[in-house]
Amino acid sequence: MLLSFSSAFAQEPTKPTEEHQGLAKMEGDWDAVMKSEYGESKGTATYKMQDGGLWLASEFKMNDDSFSGHGIDGYDVAKKKFIGIWTDSVSTTPMIMEGTWDDAEKMMTMTGKGPGPDGKPATFKSIGKHPDDDHMTFELFVTSPAGPETKMLSIEYTRKK
Repeated sequence: MLLSFSSAFAQEPTKPTEEHQGLAKMEGDWDAVMKSEYGESKGTATYKMQDGGLWLASEFKMNDDSFSGHGIDGYDVAKKKFIGIWTDSVSTTPMIMEGTWDDAEKMMTMTGKGPGPDGKPATFKSIGKHPDDDHMTFELFVTSPAGPETKMLSIEYTRKK
């Protein structure tokens, strides 16, 4: 084990790809307005590239401290897919997703598995739209084994100046 660990340090660092550079455009502080069946709430998000520009770390907090979450997003060059892992204050199981970027639509679509609103396994789909460098929207949909796809929430982000 020590041999494989020490050999990792002998490798050349992986260089960020064009896809990683696209993620880096999200770096910074954002105001957020979340809408769901429970109403509208305000929060903030912070994005920062890490690990040599390969991973985008995010922190999301509601202004009233009722919810917080953390994400890590990157691009898997072997799969040629974006990947994301999300953890938050309402679940002990991470949500793991993967997907693609549509350059013409300026949109990221990801799917994956995680705990549904009832705590049971569910399928998720997220759609992130980036119309310009200072605005983005996020929509999260869930499909449980017993039901149709349902929109859980949407978030509108505006970059803080």
